[in-house]
Amino acid sequence: MKIHAGFDITYECYQPTPMVLMLSVHPSRMPDVIGPHELRFDPPIGATEYRDGFGNICHRIVAPRGRTTISTRFDVLDPGVPDVYAPEARQLPVEELPDEALMFLLPSRYCETDRMSDLAWSLFGHTPEGWARVQAIVDYAHNRLTFGYEHANVFRTAHSGHGDRVGVCRDYAHLAVTLCRCMNIPARYCTGYLGDIGVPPIDAAMDFSAWFEVYLGGHWYTFDARHNTPRIGRILMARGRDAADVAITTTFGSNTLAGFHVVTDEVKPDVWA
Repeated sequence: MKIHAGFDITYECYQPTPMVLMLSVHPSRMPDVIGPHELRFDPPIGATEYRDGFGNICHRIVAPRGRTTISTRFDVLDPGVPDVYAPEARQLPVEELPDEALMFLLPSRYCETDRMSDLAWSLFGHTPEGWARVQAIVDYAHNRLTFGYEHANVFRTAHSGHGDRVGVCRDYAHLAVTLCRCMNIPARYCTGYLGDIGVPPIDAAMDFSAWFEVYLGGHWYTFDARHNTPRIGRILMARGRDAADVAITTTFGSNTLAGFHVVTDEVKPDVWA
């Protein structure tokens, strides 16, 4: 299947403002992109590309005073199948984990394993290790929180979200990631595009989405605590320890978000070019 995706994001800056953008498709999905994939700027400005410590594609810019719009449109070929379901995937003992997975057991800005470890073991210590334990954690996070865009709060962590019992997709992911790490299951935060493909459309503005991946049986598997069902058409943009590592924009100066529009639509075969 083909997916058409992109965005238009506008900032109003009160002086020239350095920014780091994490708005490109992840390198692992670049082979699926049809044609060029590039960021466009209005007014035209220069951008420098680099890879961060997690392998994500980043761009550095200096937005001028006034309005700057960042945009892109592209098509991606997607297998059109739901997230992998592997109930036989086993949890590896910590001593058998690869070195690169160990960081995803540690606490991070939004995932305070030290504050939630006792709770996690009381809730999930009796569950079977492996896939079943992760699914139990996802079920818990999915049922614990109530979704609503009005509940978005950049300061909310996994611990405070557990107490607030509300949130957006990043809060679901942070809570599930934290509980997995508490149970010695490496978990990393993901952000990207996820359209209403294969599911009834939601009457709400499209946004970027957050999910997470866990390391079981030598592989990373996708889980989604907000939707709690395998989905079709994820387009990964970035991975990290939590949302602090994969912010779509990091700005170094006073500004206002003046416009935000995301597109993620399946292209029907009869309109393929």
